[in-house]
Amino acid sequence: MNNAIYLTTTEPFSGKSIYALGLMNLLASKTDKLAYFKPIISGSKKEKDRRLELLKEHFNLNQGYEEMYAFTRKKAFKEINKGNESFLIDTIIEQFKRLQENFDFVVVEGTDFTEVNNVEFDGNISIAKNLGIPVALILNCEKRTPSEILDMALSSVHGFTNEGVQVLTLVANKVAKDKMDDVSRRLGALFPKDILISAMPVHEELSNPTMAEIMESLGANLLFGENLLTNRVDHSIVGAMQLHNFLTRLGQNTLVVTPGDRGDIIIGALQANVSRNFGKVAGIIVSGGMHPEPPIVKLIEGLETIVPILQVDEGTFMVVTKVNQIRARIAAGDKEKIALAIRLFEAWVDETALTDRLTAFHTETLTPRMFQYQLVKRAKGARKHIVLPEGEEDRILMAADMLVRQNVVDLTLLGSKEMMETHVKRLNLSLDLDKVFVENPATSPRLEDYALTLFELRKSKGVTLQMARDLMHDVSYFGTMMVYKGHADGMVSGAVHTTQHTIRPALQFVKTKPGNSTVSSVFFMCLPNRVSVFGDCAVVPNPTSEQLADIAISSAESAKMLGIDPKIAMLSYSSGSSGEGEDVEKVRKATELVKQRRPDLKVEGPIQYDAAVDPEVGKKKMPKSEVAGQASVLIFPDLNTGNNTYKAVQRETGAIAIGPMLQGLNKPVNDLSRGCTVVDVFNTVVITAIQAQEQ
Repeated sequence: MNNAIYLTTTEPFSGKSIYALGLMNLLASKTDKLAYFKPIISGSKKEKDRRLELLKEHFNLNQGYEEMYAFTRKKAFKEINKGNESFLIDTIIEQFKRLQENFDFVVVEGTDFTEVNNVEFDGNISIAKNLGIPVALILNCEKRTPSEILDMALSSVHGFTNEGVQVLTLVANKVAKDKMDDVSRRLGALFPKDILISAMPVHEELSNPTMAEIMESLGANLLFGENLLTNRVDHSIVGAMQLHNFLTRLGQNTLVVTPGDRGDIIIGALQANVSRNFGKVAGIIVSGGMHPEPPIVKLIEGLETIVPILQVDEGTFMVVTKVNQIRARIAAGDKEKIALAIRLFEAWVDETALTDRLTAFHTETLTPRMFQYQLVKRAKGARKHIVLPEGEEDRILMAADMLVRQNVVDLTLLGSKEMMETHVKRLNLSLDLDKVFVENPATSPRLEDYALTLFELRKSKGVTLQMARDLMHDVSYFGTMMVYKGHADGMVSGAVHTTQHTIRPALQFVKTKPGNSTVSSVFFMCLPNRVSVFGDCAVVPNPTSEQLADIAISSAESAKMLGIDPKIAMLSYSSGSSGEGEDVEKVRKATELVKQRRPDLKVEGPIQYDAAVDPEVGKKKMPKSEVAGQASVLIFPDLNTGNNTYKAVQRETGAIAIGPMLQGLNKPVNDLSRGCTVVDVFNTVVITAIQAQEQ
């Protein structure tokens, strides 16, 4: 039974990191027991392998670094030169088998090809053959014609198949964009159908280095801007002319190289970076071994935003030459490049076909990463339009940046576009506001129509037309009306507004679903090995039995919507018939109401928390129950209990709490906590989009 794949290339800089990140991201949606193994690393024991660090950190792999490789490059070639190839292979096999036994899937990476080397090519064939696993072969097609790519592909594939190694997939990477169709068609005709052919285009953003890479390659001293070393450099210019001529040459993501005594160029570049009229300055290198003069340093220290400023001893033109020779890499902390690499994989690799070719493996575990991956995939499946009323807030803009870069949803941000542009630049975001809809309620052409609609809906409650106009200047009312009118599919707010402020408009005119008179909420608690649904922890303070039944049924539907099999536990301080009292009777009655209204649902109550989630305790206390010990939907008897419990579980276990997600409304409107993080905003938008898909 195969549960591994071998990633290899034929030469340096083939883009193996892109494929490795994409494949690991795909596999992480299937299992949390995922391992990465690189038999021979380029680094030493003191200098860790960059790709292993990248994958271990990003996917939080449950492996020690020493388990991720068998030999350093130096040690491996020493064994080969001594004639100990069998020891080399035996050691690699032994370490691989240990991983294979303890993990659901192992991705094995071949050598780095520090140069084009037939010894390394043959060595990768030998390792893959002795491990008995199929190969993903990645070709570097940069600056090659389609005919050259075909010749390279044919010889490379035959090198493996002639030795009895199965090539599962062939990846033509870094193909010129205008040659993609031709290369894909010709490769597909050349090889049998059991080899999956993928072609991926060259991507400048992954090919260009960051300021951190440039600093490391040049051995430069960092003077300012440590927090922005992830800035990408698309091109570099020399600042040796007068300032007004220099400014005309600034493009997007520009590296400025200038002598250290040119304070005018340094200050001009920093000012251009915060101006709306110039492109982003990635960084500055001051050359010639000179530091900026003290008054210039003092001026820089007083600026709010400072791009990285590096200092080197070499002359200006030597520095530019060296910069142009630097090869970009994907570093462990470079989240933007990592996300881009994964998106590139998802866009150009047929994940379904690849999964079909890999041996199927199953796990009952649903980890936070798997759950979040599946949510984002689901949201992308049928793209929805979400309005964010608090469009000028930093966390909202940062989350919008993530959502746009990952192509999850369409967005409308409410507020002043000019103010948003200022915040985007201050936050150093890549968010292009032209890729979202920006609308200011005060100047919107929809304002009058929305006011008339609100007036008609609420005039029986004493709302006048002027009152409706005034209310429509409020972003919560305006955003909710967008959802009501179908101009947006859902709304997420509450980062700076109270829960009452956020949901009041929805209660007034979006209203509740037929058959459900209770608006409630759930949190999706992403625990280490499962995802549980907690309700209600945010809306209804002291629910009646009827309201508890509504909450339970709505929560079960929410669980089903996100792929969780609902087994409902109606929580109380006693289990079964052991307890008495008003609070227990309320839960007991609610349980009966759920059974009457939805006999298809599995529900147990009253039941204690430990009996609901712990199989051993559940078996002892309620041995005949089909819910006890395996509950996935936990309904708390009141808001005090629910809110405190979710926060206690979150803090004590490190669980990710996604929510609150409001349920029971006709259309999706969701409330954020005012203490929410950027990730909370991102996850809530994703869930809102999925809710909209279900409408």
